[in-house]
Amino acid sequence: MTLPKRLLLAGTALAAAGLAAAPAAAQSKPEPIQIGLIAPVSGIYARPGTVMRMGAEMGVEDVNKAGGIACLGNAPLELAVVDSGDSVEKATNAAQRMVADYPKLVGATGAYLSSFTLAVSEVTERANLPLLTLSYSDLITGRGFKNIFQTSATSGAQAEIALPIILDLAEKQTGKRPQTVAVITDNTAASLSSVKRMKDGLLADVGLKLVSEEVFTPPLTDATSLVQQIRRGRPDLLFFLPTVISDSKLILEKMQEFRLRVPTVSFGIAIAEPEVLNTVDPKLLEGVMSAVANWGAKGQEELIQRLKDRYGEPWMTQNAISTYGDMWVFKAALEKSCSRDRAALGKALRSLDGGEAKFYPGGTIAFDEAGHRKGASLTIIQWQNGVPVTVFPEALALSQAKWPTP
Repeated sequence: MTLPKRLLLAGTALAAAGLAAAPAAAQSKPEPIQIGLIAPVSGIYARPGTVMRMGAEMGVEDVNKAGGIACLGNAPLELAVVDSGDSVEKATNAAQRMVADYPKLVGATGAYLSSFTLAVSEVTERANLPLLTLSYSDLITGRGFKNIFQTSATSGAQAEIALPIILDLAEKQTGKRPQTVAVITDNTAASLSSVKRMKDGLLADVGLKLVSEEVFTPPLTDATSLVQQIRRGRPDLLFFLPTVISDSKLILEKMQEFRLRVPTVSFGIAIAEPEVLNTVDPKLLEGVMSAVANWGAKGQEELIQRLKDRYGEPWMTQNAISTYGDMWVFKAALEKSCSRDRAALGKALRSLDGGEAKFYPGGTIAFDEAGHRKGASLTIIQWQNGVPVTVFPEALALSQAKWPTP
């Protein structure tokens, strides 16, 4: 055999070896596992949706740094962000696009407002796509769906938990327990669900008489009539349930204009978003409390600082910490199912027993038959010196609660 021919054969053998090695190299990098985030990143609710994306991005990053999904060859998570828009109709259309445009999605999280989540989950249920949500409405997990998982306490449960704590705080610090309450609420699903539970017996159970209830459709253009009605009722306490920052601003400013000074407790985070400080005098906010599903708390200081450094966020709201935690819930369920199949992931989520919750208040990383996270509690935050800080539960508190004086 001549030298050129031997070289030719050797070259052919090397080429063949290279072709054989190429698939093996490709197999060493498993295909990412897609997780959807459906949230409003445009319109009047764009700010909370953007913060949800921040938390989810950090969660995906940390899961992947920890090795991804070990049982699937250390496959990394990959986030697919879908804009739900700022209306129920847009959210429904976005959910339909999500399941059509991302056929490899194994699960999703979202969709901010409970009314959006109710619409989105109709679509994801039909697509057999597991959906984690922070949304509060009792209706979300009251429809017999098998693919919806609520990490927060429901609106009704939050009211049941929060009211005795708030009234005990008032009595402890002032020596007097509030007797009357007024309510200002928008007509979103979570807000109405909270108020319904209060009116269906909870207020009576804790010894509160409802003297005024004002319901509005967001966004408000004028809060005069709402505040006038509340003022006429002369309540000891005001429950304040807006979901849009601009509504919070209008109502608080009108309360100041009318010299309506009453201890104010909110439900939800519209009163505690960083943007509030762009338009509302911190003096109007001082002492205002809010019961929320989740918040940056003791033990999460390093994560909170990362959020500040990376995105410039002054504090960690429930939208960031919850979507961050959701990525770890998906990791646990994917490790349990060891499958990219949606049905297998849903089954794994329903059978999780992940121990004590690390990124949500109270309870465990486990879900009951309806999809509620078992033992889910809440956090109570309070504006103190220009910052909304966690004041309950005590184990997570970053400051001591102070009863607001009129």
